[in-house]
Parts: sequence; C-alpha cells; structure tokens
Amino acid sequence: MFNITKKEITWGDKKLTLETGRVARQADGAVMLSCGDTVILATAVAAKEAKPDIDFFPLTVNYQEKYYAAGKIPGGYFKREARPTEAETLISRLIDRPIRPLFPDSFRNEVQVLPTVISYDKNNDPEVLALIASSAALAISGIPFMGPVAAAKVGLIDGNFVLNPTKEQITNSQLELVVAGTEDAVLMVESEASGLTEKQMLDAVKFGHDKAKEVINLIKEFSKEAGKERWKIEEKDYSELKKKIADAVTDDLQKAFDESDKKLRGSLIGKAKEKVKALFENDETYSSVEINDQFKNVEKTIVRTQILKDAKRIDKRKLNEVRDIKCEVGVLPKVHGSALFTRGETQALVVTTLGTSDDEQRLETLDGAERSRFMLHYNFPPFSVGEVGRIGTGRREIGHGKLAWRAINSSLPSKEDFPYTFRIVSEITESNGSSSMATVCGSSLALMDAGVPIKKPIAGIAMGLIKEGDDYSILSDILGDEDHLGDMDFKVAGTEDGITSLQMDIKITGITFEIMEKALDQAKEGRIHILGEMAKAIKESRTELSKNTPKMEKIQVDKKDIAAVIGKGGATIREIVELSGAKLDINDDGVVTIAAADEESRNKAVQMVQDIVAKPEMGKIYKGKVVKIMDFGAFVNFLGKQDGLVHISQLAAKRVENVSDVVKEGDEVSVKVVGFDRGKVKLSMKEALEDSK
Repeated sequence: MFNITKKEITWGDKKLTLETGRVARQADGAVMLSCGDTVILATAVAAKEAKPDIDFFPLTVNYQEKYYAAGKIPGGYFKREARPTEAETLISRLIDRPIRPLFPDSFRNEVQVLPTVISYDKNNDPEVLALIASSAALAISGIPFMGPVAAAKVGLIDGNFVLNPTKEQITNSQLELVVAGTEDAVLMVESEASGLTEKQMLDAVKFGHDKAKEVINLIKEFSKEAGKERWKIEEKDYSELKKKIADAVTDDLQKAFDESDKKLRGSLIGKAKEKVKALFENDETYSSVEINDQFKNVEKTIVRTQILKDAKRIDKRKLNEVRDIKCEVGVLPKVHGSALFTRGETQALVVTTLGTSDDEQRLETLDGAERSRFMLHYNFPPFSVGEVGRIGTGRREIGHGKLAWRAINSSLPSKEDFPYTFRIVSEITESNGSSSMATVCGSSLALMDAGVPIKKPIAGIAMGLIKEGDDYSILSDILGDEDHLGDMDFKVAGTEDGITSLQMDIKITGITFEIMEKALDQAKEGRIHILGEMAKAIKESRTELSKNTPKMEKIQVDKKDIAAVIGKGGATIREIVELSGAKLDINDDGVVTIAAADEESRNKAVQMVQDIVAKPEMGKIYKGKVVKIMDFGAFVNFLGKQDGLVHISQLAAKRVENVSDVVKEGDEVSVKVVGFDRGKVKLSMKEALEDSK
C-alpha cells in the first residue's frame, strides 16, 4: 500500500530521519522528519498554472504547532488552534527567507509550504527541524526549487560552539544563531548575542554552515530515491523588450536616480513608467506584468552599474557613509521615556513604558506557560512612506519588532536589579531604508531616557551589497531602493564592544565569507559612528526615573506569612490594592513588590503589608479596632489581621461592670501587649492609657 523512502544520519549526537510515502501522499511533496521524539510533517504543493497578471512570486509558508504534539489542550474557551502565535509567525518567516530566492524568476505559480509540529519532546527544538523538513518536501516535489537548503542552530557555551543547543543550554549560552544555506553559500542568518566580536560571529556562521551541509547531503540522497520529475519551466527571452525600454527611459531614470529626495525621485520614476506604458499602449506582444518586470530590470541595471563602476550612490554618499542623524530624547511629556531617532528620511518615534510583574506577557507554548517581562512592538503605518494602506500587524511588523528585541535584550538589567516590566513601542513615522535599525537606536535612547540602567547603548545599521561576477561593493546604511535593487540585506546591531544581533538575507548564491567579513568590519565602523551621534542626545541612563513612572519598593516577608498577605482567594491583597491604589506582587520567596504612581499610595500599601506580617511585641502599644464584645472582655483587631483580648479588668483604671459601658464594636482604641497565652495575645487598654500619660 505504501511506497516508503527513509533516510537517516547521526547529526551531532542525535539521529535525524527523513521519510516519505506513508503520509499526505496527495501533496506534491510530503516529508516526516524525526529527531528524538520531535516529529515534523512538512508538505509542499504548487498550483499547476501560474497566477495571471501578478508581478511577484506567490509563496506562502505557514508553520504550525499542534498542542496535541506536547500532550496539551489549548487554553481559553476556544479549544482549537486558531490564529498563528507570534512564535509561529517568526518561524514561518525564518523558513520563507532562505527558500524564496531559490525559485526561478519567471516562476509565478502559487506555492504553499506547510510545516507542522505533530510530536514534541521539549528537547529537540522544532524551529530548525521545520526548515529542514520544508526544504526536503520541496526537493522531492518536482516543483522547480533550486535547493536543497538546510539550517543549523549554534550556541556558544564556555567558549565552544554547540550544535542545536537545547532550551536549557541556551539559557547559559552567549549566542543563539540560526544559519541557513545551500551547499555552496549562506542565504540567511538570524541571531541574538551578548556582545560578541565580529570574528566570533563569523566563526559561528561558518560552524553552522558546515553542520548544515551534512543535512543537505542527506536531502540530496533522499531526493534521488524519492524525488519526482522536475517541472519544466518556459524561460522567455526578454532581451529585446529590455533593450527597447532601456533605449526609451535610461536617460530619464538616470536623472531620477541622481535625485536625493525620495518623493521627487519617485515622481520622476513614475513619469518614466508612464512613458513606457504609452510606448507599448498598442503593442500586445507582452503583458503589462512582463513590461513592468523589465522596467524594474532596467532600473536595477542603472543603479547597480553606477555603484559598481563609479562608486556613485543614489544620494551621493560614499559607500561607507552613514546618512545625517538627529537624536532627541524626552520628546513626550507624560510617558516614562521617549526618543525621536531620525536618520536621513527614516524616522522612529520610540516610547518606553515601565510596569509591574502584573504587566508581563503571558504565553501559552508547547513547552508550557511562560512569562515575558520585555515586549517590543514595531508599527509601520502607511503614511511613513506617503501611501494609503491597511492598518494592522502583519508578519513584517512582528519580524522587525523581534529583530530589535534581540538587539536590545542582552543589555537590559536583570529582574533582581531592576524589577520592572518593559514595553517599547516603535512608531515608524518616516521610512526610506532600515526602519528596524532605527527602532534599535530609538529603543536604546528611550530606555536611557526612562532611567532604565542598560549595560551599554546599542545602535544598529543595515548593510547592502551589489555584486556582478567577482566585482562587488558593500554599502553602509542602505536606502530603500538600494535594498530592493541589491543582493543582500545585512543588519548588525550592538554596543561599542560587540554584536548583540545579526540578521542577514542573501538574494544570490555567490556570497563568500570574505565578503561577510568585510561587511561586518564596515558595519562596525558605521555602528560606532551612530553611537557617537546618539551620545550627543544622551550618553547613559538617567539616574532617576520619570515622575510619571510607578515607583517600586520591595519588602521581604517570612514565607509563612505569604498566605496571610494574599488572603483567602486573594481577598487581602485585593483589599490592599483597592484601599491604597498601589499594585502588589508577591513571589514564592516572600518578596513583596509594591508599585504606585505616588509616594502616599506606596507608603499606605507598605504599611498595610507590614501590619499584616508584623508580630506583636511584648510591652508595645498599638492602635486597633474593637471587633467583638463579650461578657468577659473585648476582642481588638490590630496589626492588620491580628486579634487580641482585652479582659474586662484591663478596660479601664476603675472597676467595670459591663464591657459595653466602656467600648462598642468599631471603636478605635490604643492597646498594650501584656502577655501571650497559648498563641493568643493578651491586651490592656488600662496600661496603654497609663503609659501615654
């Protein structure tokens, strides 16, 4: 019934297995990948005909995690997997980026790749495994995919690189890097680091690529046995069309690309497009999509030739020159910290908000419930590029926000040193190249403005590449047009001492490690320059928090008193919050964190907690409230929830016939602790009155 093909290797210290022919046999390509007890099912399907009149490759990658894979039922009321989580979106992007460049330019058939986690052992991370499974599914599908690709995750522990570190190992690692590529070249790098040198990062990329090659060889052997016949793609010759367009508008486009202002340049390019449209108005030989594609190729040729031959960039800068930078902090009066970072025609308004542990983000994952005290949200409204468009959070916004998050995360203080929760929001108000790196710079400034004691200021820079044959030029601080028309998007963030994040996407397959090394060195020069410009606005974190920031105070209570502070069903802690206006959090070690916007609220909450946990001291006088009257005396509540008995003989200096003659329920009285009897507290109003005279 089944025609199963199965291949396996020992990868690092684990067995990696690829299988096809048993599950999802109607997909063009379907692979079950196993590593330990983690299993990924990846499928690849392509439409049999190209989509008409589209000028892009319609590839969709949807990575999914099924809760049953970890023996879990989804939380909440809706008990099925719904919209993708942020983690699923990021992994979908991670898979998309290295495989997208490996399809022919002329291929416009819709392709859908669905990698799904169907078993998870909480030890073998599905992130890299899903990319490998997707590549293998494409490799055997017959779809014109110029792979295979593979990936590896790299950690750095005690000075040694570790292949595919576990989640536990990652907590002790100075590096978390994913590298993906073909047998010949690296196509994608994604990383978070704790201030590593350029050499260490490059060595990590080399290490990961070498390990990925082992899997590429496995996929090649696998596809030899299980692969379907490759689809034949008709490659049309557009040289005549391109020449006709070039003859008509080369002078116009050269004039456009001599214009530094983005809006004016766009207007001139638009006029050139209209000229080409009119040129082919009565010619039905080519479709509008084909004409537009070749128009873009003419643009690409002009810009790339100017850079390679004349070292002439669109805005007249030198290849290693960074655009003019203006940094401002404290730009918004009521927020906790704010910054406006402007670099050329790219601008980010970044705001830091500080909260308590109640504000931490709660996440439900295959590994279980998690909490995050650092959130970074990136927004890219359409007005930032002078357009009308959809408002919302897409994959791009999530990806750019996570890139900036990785860059900043290692520089944040620990929870023990600074018990706040952080939320950074980056509003991109203008964009012309690398708004994610503007977000990194603005985030660093906004954190310092808020008084967050970050370890070091962090800056980011986007690098580009133009390569033809053996000739190449590396560009610092690329414009949007240089990104679209170039061969590499290479983003580096870090302090003056080292790299905290590296993201690289390669659009061609001829990038050497020599080019990467030069790009990293040139990026360091740019990063140091940007840090110098940022220092003109603020050099280090403010020593005091903003007046708008909730101030925190910690109280250590005995673990035995935790239940008393919380109260039955949380009633006591809710009462403190309601009466004081402060926020409270208590951990399992008995550390009570109290946060309030004003000192009065904070002090009131502190006193209420101290009253609850305080122990009555012999001979000390307390204020209390009469809560119950008996024939033999009155019970007085003091120190929050502590009750004690004032015997009728201790109510007053004279003889008392009836307790109600002296006190009533609800009366505020002063009492003195005069003894303890089998855990009960004995109080005296008479002695308290005598001591106060």
